[in-house]
Amino acid sequence: MSQSLAAAGTAAVPLAELALAGDLARPTRLTVPDLLAWPQHEADVSFECATSGVRHHRFTGPLLHDVLSAAGPGFDPARRKDRMRFLIAVTGGDGHHVLLSWAEIDPDFGRAPVLLAATIDATPLDRAGPQLVLPQDRCGARHISGINAIRVDGGYTSWT
Repeated sequence: MSQSLAAAGTAAVPLAELALAGDLARPTRLTVPDLLAWPQHEADVSFECATSGVRHHRFTGPLLHDVLSAAGPGFDPARRKDRMRFLIAVTGGDGHHVLLSWAEIDPDFGRAPVLLAATIDATPLDRAGPQLVLPQDRCGARHISGINAIRVDGGYTSWT
């Protein structure tokens, strides 16, 4: 195959996009190249997989907290605890879902170094989409590949 045909075939495959939505002042759509523009953090992670044993990977990407903070979550900044009622729903292209709390990723509270990984083992995830990486998890059950949506929600009703 000629180089021009190979390049044309590569260009035809669109970049994966991640939609940030919900209670945000600036909802947006992001690609892996967008995420690579953020300060990058690295995490060497070992996941114990029930079906395939221990897996070791190195991920790089921005912190989830940084990306969501830039999107302007709708909590009242004058009320420190207001952000504790916000939930973060992450969805992958394969239908896998995970729910996190804002407190879990907030530097004033849980400070979990959750990544929106843009690379895995030095390979960019441009076409596959970013991955949710929780380095502190022993099991990879909350690891989401090919993230296509993140929704921030502070408006749910109480369960009383």
